[in-house]
Amino acid sequence: MALISAWPLISPILFFLRCFSSSTASNEGGIFQFDIEGSSAVSAQEATVIRGQQQAVATGSWVPFAEGCQEGFYRTSSGKCSPCNCNGNANRCLDGSGICVDCQRNTTGQHCEQCPDGFIGDVVRGAPTFCQPCPCPLPALANFAVSCYRKSGSVRCVCKENYAGPNCERCAPGYYGNPLLIGSTCKKCDCSGNSDPNLIFEDCDEVTGQCRNCLSHTTGFKCERCAPGYYGDARFAKNCTECNCGGRMCDSQTGECLADSPELSTGTDCPTISCDKCIWDLTDDIRLAVLAIDESKSTLLSISTGVAAQKRLNDLNLTTTHLQEATAKKKNHAVLWTIQVDDAADEMNDLLREAATLDEQGNEASSKGLLVQKETMETNNRATQLVQQLSNMRDNIQEISSKMKYYAIQQELSPEEISQKLSVAEEMLKEIKRRKPFTNQRQLADEEEDAAEKLLQQVEEFHERYNDTRSLVSDVLEQLSEQDVKLSDLEEALDQALDYIIQTEDINKENTANLQRREKQHEKIKEQIDEVNDVLLSATTILAGPQKVNSELSEVIKNVSGFYAEIDGAKKELQEKLANLSLFDDDLVEKAMHHAHNLRRLADELDRNLYGVDTNGLVQRAINASNVYENIAGYIEEANKAALLALNTTNRVNDAAVGIDTQIIYHKGKSEELLNQAMELQRTADDSNDLTIADTSRHVNGTLARMSVLQSQLMRAITKMQSAEPGLEARERLEQAKMKTADAVSATMTVTQATTPMDENVRLWSQNLQDFQHNSAAYDSAVHSAGDAVKKLTEVFPQLLDKLRRVEQKAPANNISSSIQRIRELIAQTRSVASKVQVSMMFGGQSAVEVNPKINVEELKSFTSMSLYIKFQKDNPQLAASPDRFILYLGNKNAKNYIGLAIKNDNLVYIYNLGGQDVEIPLDAKPVSTWPSYFSIIKIERIGRHGKMFLTVPSLSSTAEEKFIKKGEVLGPGSLLNLEPENTVFYVGGVPPDFQLPPSLNLPGFIGCLELATLNDDVISLYNFKHVYNIDTTTSPPCARNKLAFTQSRAVSYFFDGSGYALARNIERRGRFSQVTRFDIEVRTPTDNGLILLMINGSMFFSLEMHNGFLYLRYDFGFSTGPVLLEDSMKKAQINDAKFHEISIIYHNSKKMILVVDRRHIKSVDNERTAMPFTDIYIGGAPAEILHSSISSHLAGSIGFKGCMKGFQFQKKDFNLLEEPGTLGISYGCPEDSLMSRKAYFNGESFIASSQKESLFGEFEGGFNFRTLQPNGLLFYYSEGSDVLSISMDRGAVVLNASGTKIQSPDRNYNDGKTHFIITSVTPERYELTVDDKKQSKKNPAKDRAGKSPDSVKKFYFGGSPLRTQQANFTGCISNAYFTRLDREVEVEDFQQYSEKVQTSLYGCPVESPPVALLHKKGKNSSKAKGNRNKKVGRDKDKISQPSTGLKNLYQEVNMQRDPQCHLPMNPKATEHAYQFGGTANSRQEFDHIPKDFTQFSISLKTHSSHGMIFYVSDQKETNFMALFVAHGRLIFMFNAGHQKIRIKSQEKYNDGLWHNVIFIRGKNIGRLIIDGLRVLEEPFSSNSNTWQVTEPLYIGGVAPGKAVKNIQINSVYSFSGCLSNLQLNGRSINSASQTFSVTPCFEGPSEAGTYFSSEGGYVVLDESFSLGLKFEVVFEIRPRSSSGILLHGHSVNGEYLNMHMRNGQVTVKLNNGIRDFSTSVTLKQSLCDGRWHRIAVIRDANVVQLDVDSEVNHVVGPLNPKATDHREPVFIGGVPESLLTSSLSTRNSFIGCIRNFMIDEKPVSFSKAALVSGAVSINTCPAA
Repeated sequence: MALISAWPLISPILFFLRCFSSSTASNEGGIFQFDIEGSSAVSAQEATVIRGQQQAVATGSWVPFAEGCQEGFYRTSSGKCSPCNCNGNANRCLDGSGICVDCQRNTTGQHCEQCPDGFIGDVVRGAPTFCQPCPCPLPALANFAVSCYRKSGSVRCVCKENYAGPNCERCAPGYYGNPLLIGSTCKKCDCSGNSDPNLIFEDCDEVTGQCRNCLSHTTGFKCERCAPGYYGDARFAKNCTECNCGGRMCDSQTGECLADSPELSTGTDCPTISCDKCIWDLTDDIRLAVLAIDESKSTLLSISTGVAAQKRLNDLNLTTTHLQEATAKKKNHAVLWTIQVDDAADEMNDLLREAATLDEQGNEASSKGLLVQKETMETNNRATQLVQQLSNMRDNIQEISSKMKYYAIQQELSPEEISQKLSVAEEMLKEIKRRKPFTNQRQLADEEEDAAEKLLQQVEEFHERYNDTRSLVSDVLEQLSEQDVKLSDLEEALDQALDYIIQTEDINKENTANLQRREKQHEKIKEQIDEVNDVLLSATTILAGPQKVNSELSEVIKNVSGFYAEIDGAKKELQEKLANLSLFDDDLVEKAMHHAHNLRRLADELDRNLYGVDTNGLVQRAINASNVYENIAGYIEEANKAALLALNTTNRVNDAAVGIDTQIIYHKGKSEELLNQAMELQRTADDSNDLTIADTSRHVNGTLARMSVLQSQLMRAITKMQSAEPGLEARERLEQAKMKTADAVSATMTVTQATTPMDENVRLWSQNLQDFQHNSAAYDSAVHSAGDAVKKLTEVFPQLLDKLRRVEQKAPANNISSSIQRIRELIAQTRSVASKVQVSMMFGGQSAVEVNPKINVEELKSFTSMSLYIKFQKDNPQLAASPDRFILYLGNKNAKNYIGLAIKNDNLVYIYNLGGQDVEIPLDAKPVSTWPSYFSIIKIERIGRHGKMFLTVPSLSSTAEEKFIKKGEVLGPGSLLNLEPENTVFYVGGVPPDFQLPPSLNLPGFIGCLELATLNDDVISLYNFKHVYNIDTTTSPPCARNKLAFTQSRAVSYFFDGSGYALARNIERRGRFSQVTRFDIEVRTPTDNGLILLMINGSMFFSLEMHNGFLYLRYDFGFSTGPVLLEDSMKKAQINDAKFHEISIIYHNSKKMILVVDRRHIKSVDNERTAMPFTDIYIGGAPAEILHSSISSHLAGSIGFKGCMKGFQFQKKDFNLLEEPGTLGISYGCPEDSLMSRKAYFNGESFIASSQKESLFGEFEGGFNFRTLQPNGLLFYYSEGSDVLSISMDRGAVVLNASGTKIQSPDRNYNDGKTHFIITSVTPERYELTVDDKKQSKKNPAKDRAGKSPDSVKKFYFGGSPLRTQQANFTGCISNAYFTRLDREVEVEDFQQYSEKVQTSLYGCPVESPPVALLHKKGKNSSKAKGNRNKKVGRDKDKISQPSTGLKNLYQEVNMQRDPQCHLPMNPKATEHAYQFGGTANSRQEFDHIPKDFTQFSISLKTHSSHGMIFYVSDQKETNFMALFVAHGRLIFMFNAGHQKIRIKSQEKYNDGLWHNVIFIRGKNIGRLIIDGLRVLEEPFSSNSNTWQVTEPLYIGGVAPGKAVKNIQINSVYSFSGCLSNLQLNGRSINSASQTFSVTPCFEGPSEAGTYFSSEGGYVVLDESFSLGLKFEVVFEIRPRSSSGILLHGHSVNGEYLNMHMRNGQVTVKLNNGIRDFSTSVTLKQSLCDGRWHRIAVIRDANVVQLDVDSEVNHVVGPLNPKATDHREPVFIGGVPESLLTSSLSTRNSFIGCIRNFMIDEKPVSFSKAALVSGAVSINTCPAA
């Protein structure tokens, strides 16, 4: 109660304490460090500057309202300073709104974001695009626009009233002047009101202002005078009146008549002149002209432009003089200034240094001052707040004190009671303080305060956004107004459409009524037609009877007459066939049938296994497919024998069938003759019935007798066939005759069955005819019987012919060989699929697999790399008993030269043997017992004699992994793994019982799971096996492997090895072809060429390829202009760098194709608007039947992709390629080994380079493989100062040159095209060179170099060098190179990582199988084929073996050049580096520079011609010569040996239109001709002591007139007609011909008649029978590929000429006839270069020349030359030598394109008979458009 009674006294005290505590809490943490007054270290002015800096630095800080924001900022409604948004064009803006004030740089708007009227620019982007005066037409100086704007990239002006034009560059109608002239303006036309009143403006010249049409009988510059013959005031009164002087002139002002003639002065002897009206009119006109001239003169004099210009020039001249004087003075002071400047520079540097020091000190002082200022301001603010709070507290205390006094008086309390109540209140306060009841409320209040501040900031931000949005209102309103206009237009269009619909409905109603009327008419007509048809049917029925009798009689007579002849011919053929078939054995036939059925069954089974393969069921199917292979191999061998032995029999049956066909054709003619005779007989039948019946009886009796004989002969033949006993020799020869015999017997029986009733019918006919009593019924019966018999016979003969045709089709050469080829293809595909089965096999200790290694053992010689996955079955009790186990063996059967893996002593051991002692490399760092229970990775490598083993133990839970490595090497001399192809075996997990392992590997079989991964660069699998032993995948399933533990990208990447492909069918199930169609894919490859995407629909296609490392896109959706090409011609994105590249193909609006690589636009092309007509897409390749179909000519190549792909998408929808049913031969993952470039091809001008940290003249070892056909070339090069280390080939030998010390291999046959291995070793003691394990060495004379290192990193080169060396660059392949390098372990070099790669292909080796390897065979003109008969090396259609397939970029760029005015490219598609010869008798290339000593030549050729010269060289007298030519389609190599002529001739013909490679050699005592590397023809001869010498030139493709006739037959002396390529002498290419005659590139694709002039230049000179004289007519047709060029030229010795040329599509004829030049031209409306033929005609008659181009005619009349004479000078077509061209001719280039149908004076001109064809001109053959 006491507390309640004291509460009125305590509450004011609590209020005071609350205020005090709140003020204290608000200042909690504040510390007063400076005095408020006098302790500041800066002045008031400095404080203002600092404050402004603080505001500039801390944008958005709160400032008191008494202070303003810094310039460039404005105060928001909340008091915060925000920067002005004026786009840099103003420094001030209004507080609150932020609207900019005083916009600069010609800007306006609330934020200086707009240009005012008359200006244009982009204010937001700033200079140099800020507002500038409109260029209308000239900015600032002559700007006559109200405003301007941009549209479609150009400026459009809104001109003032007086101006017009897009840029106000001319005056508007009714005004004149020149706005482009500075100072000039447009003035209104002044025609004194005498212009046409119907015009809204006066018509005057827009520049001069002269009035054009003066009316109301006025004239003058401004129509200010009356016209001649009129008088009056034309300007004001406008009353020009006609003179009334009888035709005489009158005064133009008063109208007073003028005298007829002026008075003559007396005393003169001038005659009196009588002037008529014409003279006075002329005089008046002259007077008016003088007045006009005076006006013009005054006008010109009044123009101040000339005076100002003259004054300006004088000023400039004076200024120039002053400048020259000043420059001279400056030069005099230059030296002094230089010295002063240098001194000043030194002083300035000192000052700069001091300034820098002072600047740093100033910065420090400034920062300290800022800190002091900040703390001072905080202290001042807190002191102010404290004073205010103290004042409030004082007021509260005073109020409480007064209330206490008032309360004490009111309650009448004593001082004791007051003190007592105060003590009670103090205790209550203490208790309240202890309880602290308001802490939570205080926190809530603080949170609300913070939230309020945040809300205020958001409101201010919203206000700023509102201001920004408000600035966009005008733009939005404009867009809305535009949309409103468009909606209005749309409304009008809809109204119009509604009107059209109403009209259409009316028309439909009318059409409906018309249709009803027509239907009624149609019904009436139909009824009439039915009546007519009934009448016709009745007539037909009446006539049918006589016609039937007539036709049956004719057919009977015809067929019966020809019956015997046909049967007789068939009888002879059947007898011969039956005689041949009687030699066959039934058992052999049954065997042949059995083999054929087995082959078919096995092929079907293999096909099912192949296409049934998928990722989940590969194991058992691969086993089935591989088991089938063994049976197929045996059956193929037997079937081959059967096919060869059955060939003769089949040919005989075939001949029989052909004979029967011939007999039928012959007797058909006879039958037609008999038909004619029968018709004659029929016409005379009624008159001579008895005679006709008698003749018919004789015919029938004769037919009956002959049929009887035939029947007996057929029956005897059948009996003989059935009873024939074949001999043993026939059983051995034939195994497939059963089906043929059965068919023949069946056919014979069919004939017999048909002829038996015929025999009875004939007998019946005979009896009836013998007893014939002129009974027509009996006669009809006989005729009908004969008809039935003949009808049966006509049914039998087609059956017989069909059976014979089936027998013919069963010839072994066609049927069995094609089946075998199909089976081989299926086997190859099965092997490819099986190699990619990424599934392990479980081995139980007694099982084994013999794997097909799928690699050429030659590639394993110097380098061997293998990787596999391994997992042990640790719980198997057999491992405890014998833990040492065998893993794999790859080597020869004799246990020499092998590699192997085993487990010994708890260690994984890598063992290899190179012919000597075993090398064992145990991995003792990781015992096998410590391996995890899941798969680990093992990789073994061998480089030469160096071996290495890797072990990788992954983690299943992360990407971490353990890696172990162990190395070893062979101590002996061996470095090559010499495996024999026939004796090589590859066993995994164990070996069969009959195989003996070497002692080091003779261990029990493996227990656990194994999975093969790679062998060298190829993916291999255990399921590509030859044999399996004791393996059952059903009882011992494979172990599952967690692929995530090995690679994160395995699930999304796919590996293509070049043989497989993916097929996504019905791609529209994932996305639709739409307005934008898109394909995306990522690829990674080191190869040069490969197919990426392919879609086909009939003749329409779409292909994306990689060609020479760049993308090549070609497609045709049925375009009228043919296929469209889109390629990376600018080489923007190289794909083959072994990195992933993202490729996107976008087809936009069905008319534009866009190519994007790595999200960068590469190229785009437009085409006709056509949708994509495809459903399926091939990825990475396609089946062979598609790649070699009709689209093959459109593909850059038919090579499958090799590398990795991922992320294939159509319309951004993903596809899992391995789940697609049509996918074949691809696998998951992206093995790094397969993407390395261990091989490089060099073309004689290329090289690659890298760097080496260690000197190669110290301790060094390196090696590499090489393969070449060339005897010379630089293989390796390294220089260190003047010391050089090189490896090269010299005349077939390998030479090591180390600082002048040379080591040469003893053998000189290393240019045989086989792979050889070089090892080079440099030590302080010796240099060593080892080639194929044959070692040569020499002492090192420079022992002091040991241990030295080069001063810097040095480069080394493979394949050549950019430096000048004695050796030419290498041509061939280098692979598997290695050296000892400081920066890494010994490993095979990845050429892809080399820093320099010049014209080098890093994939593939086009060095062909070596023909030189066959040269050791001795024989005379032997022509035996070596190797597989099914492979024709070098005879691929449309393909040449070139030095490099990847180094033709420059050629292709030239080949794709296109004149922008022309539809066709300048050069048609041609085979690269190939040339076409022919057309003229002496088409040829001549080479003047040939080596002195040459023996070997090689060339590639393609021809359909039977005769022609290919190669010829001789001495001057042609005593010594060498020639290669074609005669009757065969190749002949001929040369002399003394007086003896050696002739080597091929047995086969090679004019088949395919490419063939030919090597011809003239050795010391033997000549060789090697064709396609398979056929070797030789001819020895006795060597002659006299040297064999020939001289230049060397002829290719033909010879000069008169050459070679002495030694070669005349038919083959003429030019070769075909293509030649790749000419090489002694292994070096010869490219540059000194002279060329009628030789063009070898064009691909179709051709047509015409003469083609290539871009390389050339011309045709007509013979003397054609000349262009004073009168001629020339007509011809052209199809140009360039818009400019010379068409025709004739030149005489006296300087006269005639020239016809094109220039930018205009055809011009220019002449000089001895007087001067004159010309005429024609320009077509359409382009002359549009890809079509155009007719040109030129007619000359003396000095008149007419030109006609496609009926566009023009002519010219030149000066007449009275002394002109006809000259018979040469006529040049298509070009002309430079020396004959005159300087006045504007076009000097040769014509590019085709010319045909050339006629002079209506006589055809044959270019093949021309006097000369020079340069690249193809006669009679023109590439089609």
